[in-house]
Amino acid sequence: MEGKFFSPWPPFLILLILSSIGSLRTTHSQQSPAYMGFLSNATEFPAEDYYDYIVVGGGTAGCPLAATLSEKFRVLVLERGGVPFGDPNLMNRDGFLTALTEVDAYESPAQAFTSEDGVPNARGRVLGGSSAINAGFYSRADPDFYARSGINWDLPTVNQSYKWVENAVVFRPDLNNWQSAVRDALLEAGIYPYNGFTLDHIVGTKIGGSTFDNSGHRHTAADLLRYSNPSNIKIVIHATVERILLASKNSNPRTQSEAIGVVFRDRTGQYHHAMVRDGGEILLCAGALGTPQLLLLSGIGPRPYLASWGIPVAHHSPYVGQFLYDNPRNGISIVPPVPLDHSLIQVVGITSSGTYLEAASNIVPFTSPARPAFIRSRSPGGSSTYITVATLMEKIVGPASHGSLRLASTDARANPRVRFNYFSNPSDLDLCVNGTRRIGHVLRSRAMEDFRFHQWFGGREFRYVGPPLPRDLSSDARLREFCRRTVTTIWHYHGGCLVGRVVDGDLKVIGIDSLRVIDGSVFTVSPGTNPQATLLMMGRYFGLKLLKERAR
Repeated sequence: MEGKFFSPWPPFLILLILSSIGSLRTTHSQQSPAYMGFLSNATEFPAEDYYDYIVVGGGTAGCPLAATLSEKFRVLVLERGGVPFGDPNLMNRDGFLTALTEVDAYESPAQAFTSEDGVPNARGRVLGGSSAINAGFYSRADPDFYARSGINWDLPTVNQSYKWVENAVVFRPDLNNWQSAVRDALLEAGIYPYNGFTLDHIVGTKIGGSTFDNSGHRHTAADLLRYSNPSNIKIVIHATVERILLASKNSNPRTQSEAIGVVFRDRTGQYHHAMVRDGGEILLCAGALGTPQLLLLSGIGPRPYLASWGIPVAHHSPYVGQFLYDNPRNGISIVPPVPLDHSLIQVVGITSSGTYLEAASNIVPFTSPARPAFIRSRSPGGSSTYITVATLMEKIVGPASHGSLRLASTDARANPRVRFNYFSNPSDLDLCVNGTRRIGHVLRSRAMEDFRFHQWFGGREFRYVGPPLPRDLSSDARLREFCRRTVTTIWHYHGGCLVGRVVDGDLKVIGIDSLRVIDGSVFTVSPGTNPQATLLMMGRYFGLKLLKERAR
């Protein structure tokens, strides 16, 4: 059901979970970003216009892609949401929770959805995409990702593209007391060596990069638009692309159609046509939900399924919307005996056994008739009471379990129906057991002692928020049950347009000319600990690739 965010979890736990994907901001610059100079509302777009490249989705990959292509060609970016600039809930650290809880069906920067597995989730609907609402952690893909992805990568250009992104929007975070303790505990738990601060994916414990600077200001994919050629790029916001326009093509025996443009709707309901010039392409960057949904609405998908919706079949592509993945997240939350500073993901433990451990600490409102020692008031009068909650979580690699995406309606603004089938593959459950056991080892470390409460009759214990970790860490059965019972999302869903099934190694849609998919929907596995770095790099990389192709 579209509308206000709903979750079966207790409100207190919702605050904690939502804060894990939120933004890390305190201040924002009053100076308008460069992209405001070439941005317009969809209502101002003519009935029809022509471009060399049309980028559908101004998100994590779409923004660096468009900026790069604008060096030589006329580029149009169509973004269904608005802009992050000027929104204090997006651009300030203290506003992240509000941005993620005050959601609606069609306008809010964060669009909530719940999978058919019953797990609440979210997606970005704003210029910058999910880079404007996520936890800001930045870490490059694991080395195996490039071979496993099926994409034709040139590794020197990959590294060059990473550095281009990192010079603009990536910072070294300052660790607070919780993140420092977690770093020490990971090492005590045997996740070593200590690799210090690094953006590379290396087994051991490390401090990763952040897209939040030291003042708490978030830097998103939209910041990369400052490298655009202003005379060659146009960004149109509040533009909902309804379908891709295709034309028959007889000159290429391997393809039956070519993409020639898109139809999009503005906020008043008026339709507009954006068309590509000869030699140009339509580049889908709408994400793991938006891209397969748009292909289906355009008649590109399984013939019987499209027919059941009354959608004319433009191209039979049986795997559109199939093989949709989401990495499950499991972990624990505790209330410490002393206040902690607010922090999102900064430290990660990369194991050699297929799991990654991360941590966060969040200050959330709390109301209680009695005021225990671990609650503090932020106002002199004591009217606003806050409590600190600390989390340890694990993400499994892959995953092997997969589900699918289906249309919920023919309205492109509506969320599709998705099912991820968490732990349907037993290997994923085995990895979760290993990761959960690692969390137990971390909790038993000396570095975690200060976060236990003294008991009346001696001893010290953690005070859990939500389900505690099983005491018997040797019992696989108890840990499996814990994994199934506490599964949530880490917001790293991907797939739905896989390489080799929907697109080729150059991300061209198989069977259709002038159409590519450049986003996480092509991934078979999540790249490393967090996908943000890889998606930002991917946009720059394929921009450079297309420039080289056109120069031949």
